Amino acid sequence: MPDLNHYEQLISARLQELDTRIHDVDHDLGEPKPRDLNDQSIDIEDDEVLESLGMAAQKEMALLNLAMGRIKDGTYGICKKCEEPISEERLNAVLYAPLCKSCAAGG
Repeated sequence: MPDLNHYEQLISARLQELDTRIHDVDHDLGEPKPRDLNDQSIDIEDDEVLESLGMAAQKEMALLNLAMGRIKDGTYGICKKCEEPISEERLNAVLYAPLCKSCAAGG
């Protein structure tokens, strides 16, 4: 059984990192665009990358919040498919992992 307090702290820290990243992305996206057309096109490409990073951070936050819910209800670290324990190695690699390695691989 994983140390739930340890994983709760790791998840909380990651959520804070992602929240900061999302705020930084929002701030950068709100910056005024340059007047030069070449610079504008570069800025638009940069904005697309920032938006993609922001969306990825939001998705990860949603998954981490689900993991926090599993910590609260005592099911964190238990595979949702086979109900076997998820290895700590996997949980350390993917904090929000709802499936063991075998089930995630389609086993």
